[in-house]
Amino acid sequence: MKHSKIILPVIVFSQFCCTSLWFAGNGVINDLVLNFDLKPSALGHLTSAVQFGFIIGTLIFALLTIADRFSPSKVFFFSALIGALFNLGVTWDGNGLLSLIFLRFFTGFFLAGIYPVGMKIAADYYEKGLGKSLGFLVGALVIGTAFPHLLKEMGGAYPWKAVLVATSGLGLLGGILMLVLVPSGPFRKAGQPAKVTAIFKVFENKKFRSVAFGYFGHMWELYSFWAFVPVILLKYSNEHSAVTFNVPLLSFLIIGVGGVACVFSGFLASRIGVNRLAFFFLFLSGLCCLISPLLLSSQNELLFVGFLFFWGIVIIADSPLLSTLVAQHASAEIKGTALTIVNSIGYTISIISIQLVSAMMVFSDSNAIFIVLAIGPCLGLIGLLNGKK
Repeated sequence: MKHSKIILPVIVFSQFCCTSLWFAGNGVINDLVLNFDLKPSALGHLTSAVQFGFIIGTLIFALLTIADRFSPSKVFFFSALIGALFNLGVTWDGNGLLSLIFLRFFTGFFLAGIYPVGMKIAADYYEKGLGKSLGFLVGALVIGTAFPHLLKEMGGAYPWKAVLVATSGLGLLGGILMLVLVPSGPFRKAGQPAKVTAIFKVFENKKFRSVAFGYFGHMWELYSFWAFVPVILLKYSNEHSAVTFNVPLLSFLIIGVGGVACVFSGFLASRIGVNRLAFFFLFLSGLCCLISPLLLSSQNELLFVGFLFFWGIVIIADSPLLSTLVAQHASAEIKGTALTIVNSIGYTISIISIQLVSAMMVFSDSNAIFIVLAIGPCLGLIGLLNGKK
């Protein structure tokens, strides 16, 4: 293929550019509260708006089988374009809480045409070695997730509107690159007309169902850990007067190291096997949940930070592997729909998990709270084992 050597780098770079829209609001959320005279409670509303937008978007994209019926690269481009415009709308001086929630919701909505569709495009090109390809792809998302913490560290040097303009520009650039340089892949099959039953049909396959449940268990733990890394670091600093952490920078590094882990696990999968490696990393992350009360209470700050880095690695290293298994066990003509609906359910589960941990923190500041995150990996491991029977 003429452009085969640049296809994967373009997909990965485009994915990073466009998913920066997802977390742009988080990087400047304190500025939004100050500049638009919002109440402190607006922080939660604006953060949740993007997640709910993504969930609703993935459900609608799945119901209409958009990623299978139309050119995935065109879907990606138009989603990036519209998402960038909604992101840019946040800079309007006349905004209030409702308009900001509206803008962030629809930014999340059109991210449904970016993240899962990007995985669909990669699956259309790399039927073999898909684990390695998705390792790069999920790695790009992880760096995008960590990026707001780095922006906060560097925030004094940049006006908040410049961050939103820059991320909108990146989103548009990513969409254009995908449209121009990444045509439909050689393994793409024309999709079927929109059918509501398509989202149920994908779960009829037992192996697909088992790996999807593995992914759901993984998502129960992942975003709760990412969300509370800064809280965990700040809590430790407050309890140990001799310890002074740069919380934003350390949060960026603990989450961001997972991007490298995704790339590494993608390469390792070709030698060890995708199923076996996914099970191994999911087991390790579940173990981290169970022993977290001991290590998060350690008096040794190096052991404490080292544990968080290890957890940050193993908690995401299975993500590209599980996505690979989902893509491999889905029928080719509804692969885009399968990836999208699994993403939708996974992110819904992540919000439930985050809300549960948040509610528990109201009643207790014990590190034992994070044991509840082990529920996901345990059920996910059971799901993966059932698929082997």
